[in-house]
Amino acid sequence: MASAAVAENRPMTPEEKKVIFASSLGTVFEWYDFYLYGSLAAIIAKQFFSGLDAGSAFIFALLAFAAGFIVRPFGAIFFGRLGDMIGRKYTFLVTILIMGLSTFIVGILPTYASIGVAAPVILIALRLLQGLALGGEYGGAATYVAEHSPHGKRGAYTAWIQTTATLGLFLSLMVILGTRTLIGEAAFGDWGWRIPFLVSIFLLAISVWIRLSMNESPAFQKMKAEGKTSKAPLTESFGQWKNLKIVILALIGLTAGQAVVWYSGQFYALFFLTQALKVDASTANILVAISLLIGTPFFIVFGSLSDKIGRKPIIMAGCLLAALTYFPVFEALTKAANPDLHAAQQKNKVVVTADPNECSFQFNPTGTVKFTSSCDIAKQVLAGASVSYENAVAAPGTAASIKVGETVIPGYSSKGLPADEAKKQDAAFKKGVADALKAAGYPAKADPAKMDKFMIVVILSYLVLLVTMVYGPIAAMLVEMFPTRIRYTSMSLPYHIGNGWFGGLLPTTAFAIVAQTGNMYNGLWYPIIIAAATFVIGTLFIKETKDVDIYAKD
Repeated sequence: MASAAVAENRPMTPEEKKVIFASSLGTVFEWYDFYLYGSLAAIIAKQFFSGLDAGSAFIFALLAFAAGFIVRPFGAIFFGRLGDMIGRKYTFLVTILIMGLSTFIVGILPTYASIGVAAPVILIALRLLQGLALGGEYGGAATYVAEHSPHGKRGAYTAWIQTTATLGLFLSLMVILGTRTLIGEAAFGDWGWRIPFLVSIFLLAISVWIRLSMNESPAFQKMKAEGKTSKAPLTESFGQWKNLKIVILALIGLTAGQAVVWYSGQFYALFFLTQALKVDASTANILVAISLLIGTPFFIVFGSLSDKIGRKPIIMAGCLLAALTYFPVFEALTKAANPDLHAAQQKNKVVVTADPNECSFQFNPTGTVKFTSSCDIAKQVLAGASVSYENAVAAPGTAASIKVGETVIPGYSSKGLPADEAKKQDAAFKKGVADALKAAGYPAKADPAKMDKFMIVVILSYLVLLVTMVYGPIAAMLVEMFPTRIRYTSMSLPYHIGNGWFGGLLPTTAFAIVAQTGNMYNGLWYPIIIAAATFVIGTLFIKETKDVDIYAKD
């Protein structure tokens, strides 16, 4: 562009400020709606999946959470096509209406106790609608802002959109925490959890009002005036190899790694604190919220820096640091948040000795599987107590046992036992394990007086810093990889496959790995492997885009 040098040096215009503010604020509210469910997964498990045992109910609640992520690529395809054909503005006006109304309905939805199995079915349907809407939202907002941005400042301008996911999570945590504090934990668990969902109707009204006042993007207006809009954006995006190969590279060389770093640094860290480290929910929410507040400005820092040194080196550095440091960082988090648990793990390891042929996969989402072998019973007891353990092989036919330090608790098999006898054996076994764990120093929950809260915030802030490295520059980079006529469609799909599938399924996948292996750190292998793969592929095959003229790509 002839005016590129001037554009790089001039200040942001009032119109550009309005575009960024309006797009970002609406997207914050949309993320707020989406993340309410994840933040309240434990309560939702009790309200809508109460027909299952506690462990399966929580994993099933996470699966329902994941359902919203699974359909995001389909939303990207549907709304991306509309956005490339009829415009950016009206497409992501529709997406926020779907998101806001779906969230409000969750707030008035009867529970499992009231309407039975219909409750979780409707809940999952609403989550699917939310996922479809979000699939169309992000690509629209990022494309809209980028197409309003001057050459040389796209990283800085689109970085404001990148803050919205974190700010939406922060807002959801703050509303939840405020409601909990005002009405008390008991009332919140009973009915107060609905309030944050109901509040979304006011946020929806503000968002719609803001978006109605916005103009269409100049790049799209110019293309439409020239009659160059795509008649078949899906065919152009995915039916032609020259574009499809860029979509595939954007997925495996950028967004997959970015996604797992994002979800590890924010959602998985929160779940790890509450589920594995037994920190109470309010304390965990406050600590995560503080780290989000500290880390969020770095989205802008790294977005702006990417205009100067490039998008690729910053994103790749974030993926590499994550892959190299996650294990020591999460162990340090354990030591800071629950030092008694960390000390007990070092001094008195828990080992399950069992015949591998007796051990089943420990995932029971329907609640219909009855574990009767001594191995499965032993592992279920430890999983229920959130105890990390190692596995040892016993001779075939040998009953499983649990060793806590030097204390061995013999297991039992309930196969063929009368119900009363099985119940009696179960109670005795659980008591024996609980007594041994207590004697070995394993705490029932984290002791707030012993927490190093400063160090927890430092660790969580580091994890958020990695998030800002991979996420701050990525919107600009994705926009710059594709031409205007198919940009909305082309950039949305790899983003939402990466974030919807690789990232959104991270908590469920990681906890399933932990449940199967027994080691609470093994879930980290999932983000580490994907982040490392993205680093290698991205470094070798992704081209830098910061100097691309997005208008010249048409």
